[in-house]
Amino acid sequence: MSIVNDYKSEFQKAVDFYKSDIASLRTGRANAAIVENISVEVYGGQMPVKGLANISIPEARTIVIEPWDKSIIKDIEKAVRLAGTGLNPSNEGNLLRLTLPQMTEETRKELIKILGQKSEAARVSVRQVREEIKEMIIEMEKSKEISEDERYNLQDELEKVTGEFNEKLLTMKEDKEKEIMTI
Repeated sequence: MSIVNDYKSEFQKAVDFYKSDIASLRTGRANAAIVENISVEVYGGQMPVKGLANISIPEARTIVIEPWDKSIIKDIEKAVRLAGTGLNPSNEGNLLRLTLPQMTEETRKELIKILGQKSEAARVSVRQVREEIKEMIIEMEKSKEISEDERYNLQDELEKVTGEFNEKLLTMKEDKEKEIMTI
């Protein structure tokens, strides 16, 4: 069993975090991920919206948040307003309705910039995992656990795996860009 395969899960964690991170970026269509992880101060602590309410998408540009406990609707409304999503919920008594405004070209370009920053952060995470594994391989050679040839083989395998995960990140970024730019 290769040391590189043992650490594939570390690469996958970086990819999974990136996937959930970019899911919250707003596109032209409504998506529950935009609001589900917004932290709400209720019951003396912080809880995500998805733990307090039913989130539905009745129309392409509308998100409906229906709290299970109707007494916390004001808390959820406040959290959504302060979350920096640019959404303004309308309180209908027992539910909140959020209508996504039509995105302008400027908004789309700003989102593409943010996506680029998130993509770079994910690539840095993958590079950090690669460097950690590379260090371990070098240490293994120094302590005579593996030969020089094995070190080269492991490093080649590491570069190949790193490339595969970077390719996944790039594909996800390109897909999200298309989603953002689609009118």
